[in-house]
Amino acid sequence: MSASAVTLRTALLPRTSVATDTLLVAGGAVFIALVAQLAFYLPFTPVPVTGLTFGVLVTGAAMGAIRGLLATMLYVLLGVAGLPVYADASYGIDVLIGVTGGYLVGSVLAAALTGFLAEKAWDRRVVSAVPAMLLGELVIFTVGVGWLMVVLDVGLGQGLALGLVPFIVGEIVKLTAAGLLLPGAWKLVDRIKG
Repeated sequence: MSASAVTLRTALLPRTSVATDTLLVAGGAVFIALVAQLAFYLPFTPVPVTGLTFGVLVTGAAMGAIRGLLATMLYVLLGVAGLPVYADASYGIDVLIGVTGGYLVGSVLAAALTGFLAEKAWDRRVVSAVPAMLLGELVIFTVGVGWLMVVLDVGLGQGLALGLVPFIVGEIVKLTAAGLLLPGAWKLVDRIKG
């Protein structure tokens, strides 16, 4: 295993310039925007099922806390600026202050957390990568459900029914996929670096 590498980014690009880091952050934001388009709505909740959480968890862990946070923040800001990067090609400040805004804010924090945990080698083995992704999910959904409750003026039970319960199975699939992907990527890096 690449003992000296802190994240997959440092394993693949040990030395970077400001220009390289800028491209990496922009690339992370584009990746998140692309997977966020994998979206559909359930008839009983205003929150869509999307690939956003998967993209955020992988980006944070692969790039580290700071770059992951910056990539996710850039994604959110691009949407506010009018680019159709949010789920279902939506955009604008109304999305950020609306019912799904908390999931976007929580995503920024989750990317930083999963990046931090990856810097502590939690992404090297499935047994620690999956819990790291779960912690990231908990951040996203804690902020997301709390925000939803405020925007819709509903209590905890209704907030959980609208903003968490319908997504549990899908999120388990996504966090498990991310938790399997990252250790697999490390094995590939180690094989390439030989």
